[in-house]
Amino acid sequence: MPITSEETLAIFQDTGAYLHGHFLLTSGLHSPEYLQCALVLQHPTIAERLGRELANSLRPMIHEAPSLIVAPAMGGLIIGHEVARAFGVPFVFTERDATRDMQLRRGFAIPPGSKAIVIEDVITTGGSTREVIDVLTKLGCTTLAAGSIMDRSGGVADVGVSRAALATLSVQTFNADNCPMCAQGTPAVKPGSRPLG
Repeated sequence: MPITSEETLAIFQDTGAYLHGHFLLTSGLHSPEYLQCALVLQHPTIAERLGRELANSLRPMIHEAPSLIVAPAMGGLIIGHEVARAFGVPFVFTERDATRDMQLRRGFAIPPGSKAIVIEDVITTGGSTREVIDVLTKLGCTTLAAGSIMDRSGGVADVGVSRAALATLSVQTFNADNCPMCAQGTPAVKPGSRPLG
């Protein structure tokens, strides 16, 4: 039986990965809620299950098998690897260079004509997924679909291809200039992998 949205959220609650406070998201938006997927994915059995479930949710969306799975570093690394395991295909990742442009590095090569699925841990605006898709398109690779464990956009983020998520939330986000938490003087924190600033 497929995992439900409620079960996915319960995993985040049980592992302490659903945080409440004042957070600066990778997108630059502020939010009173944060999903720290690293706290979930540190558990190999959970990571393997979520990867398998995400792969299963993507299968009905694609009409041909992927040749590889691609994820943006850092957040997409573990779940991307587990989705690749479930599909039985290689996994590669993109990362930002010094100018903050998304790049394929570390000797990874994607042959033209490849078919990829892009995986992230959490989607808020879909910006990172779109950047990865742009990298793949320039390399002559077709993106079949995209997926994430969590969708914070309420299902509205558009990445240009069909996508799946194990749970969808409608979480409030604010620009810094209209953030009520900033107006109250509460400092924003970035609990992810990148420092503030």
